Amino acid sequence: MKQSHIEVTERIIEVSRPTRSAYLNRLDDIANRQRGADRLGCANVAHAFAAMPANDKLRVVVEKAPNIGIVTAYNEMLSAHQPYVNYPNVIRDEAHKYGATVQVAGGVPAMCDGITQGEPGMEMSLFSRDVIAMSTAIALSHDVFDAAMLLGVCDKIVPGLLIGALKFGHLPCIFVPAGPMSTGLDNTAKSKVREKYAQGLVGREELLASESAAYHGAGTCTFYGTANSNQMLLEAMGLHVPGAAFIHPADGMREDLTREAVRLVLDMTKPQSFTPIGRLVDEHVIVNAMVALLATGGSTNHLIHWVAVARAAGIIIDWTDFYHLAKTTPLLASVYPNGKADVNQFQEAGGPGFVIRELIEGGYMYPDVFTVTKGGLHDFGKKPTKEDGKLVWKSFPEESGDETIVRTVEHPFSETGGLRLLKGNLGRSVIKISAVPADRHIIEAPAIVFDAQEELLDAFDRGELEKDFIAVVRFQGPKANGMPELHKLTPPLAVLQNKGFMVAIVTDGRMSGASGKIPAAIHLTPEASAGGPLAKVRTGDIIRLNATVGMVNVLVDEDEWAEREVEELSDTKRHSNAHGFGRELFGGMRRNVLSAEEGAVTWL
Repeated sequence: MKQSHIEVTERIIEVSRPTRSAYLNRLDDIANRQRGADRLGCANVAHAFAAMPANDKLRVVVEKAPNIGIVTAYNEMLSAHQPYVNYPNVIRDEAHKYGATVQVAGGVPAMCDGITQGEPGMEMSLFSRDVIAMSTAIALSHDVFDAAMLLGVCDKIVPGLLIGALKFGHLPCIFVPAGPMSTGLDNTAKSKVREKYAQGLVGREELLASESAAYHGAGTCTFYGTANSNQMLLEAMGLHVPGAAFIHPADGMREDLTREAVRLVLDMTKPQSFTPIGRLVDEHVIVNAMVALLATGGSTNHLIHWVAVARAAGIIIDWTDFYHLAKTTPLLASVYPNGKADVNQFQEAGGPGFVIRELIEGGYMYPDVFTVTKGGLHDFGKKPTKEDGKLVWKSFPEESGDETIVRTVEHPFSETGGLRLLKGNLGRSVIKISAVPADRHIIEAPAIVFDAQEELLDAFDRGELEKDFIAVVRFQGPKANGMPELHKLTPPLAVLQNKGFMVAIVTDGRMSGASGKIPAAIHLTPEASAGGPLAKVRTGDIIRLNATVGMVNVLVDEDEWAEREVEELSDTKRHSNAHGFGRELFGGMRRNVLSAEEGAVTWL
C-alpha cells in the first residue's frame, strides 16, 4: 500500500477514534439483542406481519427465518428508478428459495437535478439527501428486519440511503443498482446544441429534440456525473454485487445480479459470516471510496456527500484528506465530462472492475476489507458474465479494452487525481480539474459579482460579458438557499470561453461535473451567508484562480480587505429563496446545516 495513502488513513483513524468507538459501541449493543419477532410485544409483531401471507408469517415468526426489509426509491418520474417497479417481486421470489421472507419496508423520495435545474425545486435538492436518510431510518424503524436491501441510484438518493442504513449499522445491507440507459445522442453533440441555444442560434424545438435524443429511456443518464459516480463508489466500497453498476436495465444479467444480491445479503446474516454495514464501512473502506472518486475524475458533489456518509459511521474526513490522496492517486478513466466516452463505453472498456483491479495492484486501495462477498475487494476487480446460465466472475485482461477511456496504473491519463483543493483569502474550495484545458488552469481577471444565477444569465443575454472575467456567484451555499446545482451557467460560460475569453466561476454553490471545461472554484466555504469572505468581493476586484498550485485569492490590499464590510443578501432575495414550492418546509435545515466541507449535514 502506498505510504501516502497509509498516512491519510492513519490520520483519519486517529481523529475519528472517539466518534468511531462510540458508534461501534452503539452498534454492538443493538446487534446483541434478540431478533425483532422474538423481542417485540405480541401486538407489535401482529401489526408488523398482519399483511403477510400465512406461509411467510410462519417462516418469520415460528421458523425464525431471516426477514429482509427493502427500502426503495422507485418512482416513475426518474428514468434511473423506474426499472425498480418489479424488483420487490424478484427479490421476494429469490428469498423464498432460501426460506426467507421479504417486506418492502418503505419508500424514499427521489428527485432529479436534471428536471429541477434552474428552478425553485433545485433549492431542495441537496437537502433531499438528508430527507432520504431520515426516510430510510423511518422505513427501518419498525425494527423487525434481519437485513436490508437498498434500491437507489442517483445523486442524493445513494448517499441518503447509505447514511440512513449506517444509522442501522447492526444490519447487513446491500445496494441493488438498476443500470444506465442505452447510449443516445452523445454528450459532446448535446453540449454543442445547448451552446447554440444560449447564443440564440437554434430554437426550443431543436434543443428539445437534442435533449430527448440524449435522455430517451430507462436507466441513469449516461454521463459520468453524480449518479454514476455513486455506482463507482459503491463498487469500491464492496456494497454491490461485484460488477453490478453499469449493466443495462434490460440486460438479462440484471435480474441474475439482483437475485445474487439476495443470496449475498442472506449469507451476511449467518452467525459465521455476519457482516453488518456499520462494521463493513470502516476507515479503510472510506479511503477506498475516496481513491475511486479521484482515480475516475468523479463528481465533486461527493466531496460533500461522502464526508456526510463517513460522519454517519463515526468517521471524520475533510477536503484535506482528498487533497493528499489526490496528489498520488493516478487518473485512470476518461469519461464525459472528462472525456468523450459515456458510461456504457466505460463499461465496455473495463469499467469499475478494471479500475479497481488496477488500483489494488498499484497499492492505492485496501483489498483486505469487509465487503458483501467473502473475497474482499479483489472480487470487485473482476467482470460478471454468464456461462451455462449461471453467473461467474472472470479476470480482466492485463490491458485496457480502450486506452482512450480506461488505462492501467503504468500509463495513467494523469499522475494525480481529477479533483483539487483550492485555498486562499476567499476560503476553501474545490475544482474538478480533469476536464479543464491546461491553458485554463490559471485565470486572473476582474470579478463580476452576481447574487443569483439568473443575474449572470441576464447579463449574458444583454451582451455584457464579452470580456475576460471571473463570475462570483454567491449566496448559493447551504444556509442561503440549499446550495443548488448551477447547471444553467455552463452553456453561456462555454460560449464565452470558446470565443477566446478567459472566464471562470467562483461560487459557494455546486456545479458537480457540469462545469465541464470551465474553471470552476465551487463549494467555497465559509459561504457568503455565513459571513464568508466571498461576501466582501466587489465587481472589479482582481481574482486569481490557480489550480496548478491550489490557490484562489482576491488581489486586494490586505488592510483594505480586512476593513471591507461583508455584504448581506437583500431581504427581497432572501425572502424569494425561502418561500414557495415547498421551500418553507426546509427553513430549519437552512438554519442548522453545517458547511459544505462538513458534509452540509443537517442532523448533527
